[in-house]
Amino acid sequence: MIIRLLFSLLCLALLPAAHAAQPPKINEATVPMQAVRLGTHSYFVEGLPGAASSENQGFMSNAGFVVTRDGVVVFDALASAPLAEKLVSQIRTITRQPIRRVIISHYHADHFYGLQVFKKLGAEIWAHRAAVGATRTEEAALRLAQRKEALFPWVDDDTQLLEADRFLEGDMDFEMGGVRFALRHVGPAHSREDLAMLVREDRVLFAGDLVFRGRVPFVGDADSRAWIAALDKLITLDPTVLVPGHGAPSRTPRADLVFTRDYLRYLREQMGPAARNLVPFEEAYEKTDWSKYRALPAFEEANRVNAYNQYLRLEQEGAE
Repeated sequence: MIIRLLFSLLCLALLPAAHAAQPPKINEATVPMQAVRLGTHSYFVEGLPGAASSENQGFMSNAGFVVTRDGVVVFDALASAPLAEKLVSQIRTITRQPIRRVIISHYHADHFYGLQVFKKLGAEIWAHRAAVGATRTEEAALRLAQRKEALFPWVDDDTQLLEADRFLEGDMDFEMGGVRFALRHVGPAHSREDLAMLVREDRVLFAGDLVFRGRVPFVGDADSRAWIAALDKLITLDPTVLVPGHGAPSRTPRADLVFTRDYLRYLREQMGPAARNLVPFEEAYEKTDWSKYRALPAFEEANRVNAYNQYLRLEQEGAE
């Protein structure tokens, strides 16, 4: 009897060690993620460098969260359900308050694929009305298929593309637990539905992909004229800290906002006259002085594509 009791006690003592030795779930996110405090209420997690890949498990964009006495507001949901679960675990190291609301900056895969995790927790999803139907397009289906291939098992057949519970018509201010939030529609720029969020008490601005800090932004065929206007709108908010969609936060947000705006202006100034005067793109590109931007990260990957797409857009603008 005594031997049996000792054996039972030994088994119980070994249970925690056995549990700790269990391997992670096959689709559990194992990349490093750390919540960083930016203000009294505001935190963020920083994505890893590079494009979405099996190495970073799709964790290449930022997300933020704001803790109030009545609940948590999250800004962006990351690129998969496993990453969103890891973000929730980071939030739980800070507070046990319920996650009440998720603001989606825009409906690109790396910013909203984790929504199902927050929806299951009872959070309400907000986005701009320009995102209505964004999950039901052919482009969305193709992107999901591509991500299932590139990011399996973190993105798989269980991944749900969720639309917002509430679509906003434009700018909106709200308060939660003594913290004031300013949502600003700053699209069409990087996307039609771009939303930025200022936490007034902290003067922390979550800017989404409108600002790419310390690197050449990916502009593509976006409306650069509207993007410039959006950046001017953000500059007037006068934040102390700016969290871009990718990369480290900025403690000199005005300089970073101005840098992105001036890069877009330079694209338009250089490509616009060439497009209007029927100068071939290759000739215009080679004659342009890119020395101010050439040494920046992503120049080789993004700059020629940006210039070409803006050349085509400005050609169309000139024909209107």
